[in-house]
Amino acid sequence: MTQTAKRLTAEARRQAVLDTACRVFSQTSYRGATTAEIAREAGISEPILYRHFGSKRDLYLACLEEAGRSFRAVCEEALAGEPSRSLGAIADAYMVRGRKIRVIDLWIQGLNEASEDKVIAAAVRRQIREVHDFFADVIRDGQRLGVINEERDPVAEAWIFVAGGLLATIDARLGGLLGDDLLAVREARRAWMTAEMVSDT
Repeated sequence: MTQTAKRLTAEARRQAVLDTACRVFSQTSYRGATTAEIAREAGISEPILYRHFGSKRDLYLACLEEAGRSFRAVCEEALAGEPSRSLGAIADAYMVRGRKIRVIDLWIQGLNEASEDKVIAAAVRRQIREVHDFFADVIRDGQRLGVINEERDPVAEAWIFVAGGLLATIDARLGGLLGDDLLAVREARRAWMTAEMVSDT
């Protein structure tokens, strides 16, 4: 029983380190964040941090996976709640809960390292591709349901949707770069993607 309690405590501690690191990495940068800072904010010592993650890079890659899982869960929850709205439901969920969804922040940070760290570059590239493929499948499902214009190319539109998430994140980080234009972009994209547009042309 004691061993089980210790194991659970270790898992909880690892998760606390991961949550803290995700926040610190996304708010600062890969280079700017230090394991000492992350350990301090997580309420542990650096040696304990390194028991769970062998290096700063390992910790960043674990954060990337964690943020990816969280983002996918938000998307699936949005789709389950409003299956007829497809990408619109995901976009709305991102806008409402955007500061808790750190995967795109981590992509932006990872870009700074991509030219020098091929492991990070490969991990970010793989995850962006996975998110793209997920969105492409969502678009195909929407087309089968008749809520997305069947003439739209799922592969191309999924890339545009990924780009929209990056744009929204840049807007948030710069304190409102686009202003009301961001909502206008969303509405224009919604009109372009919806099946109702067919009758208007």
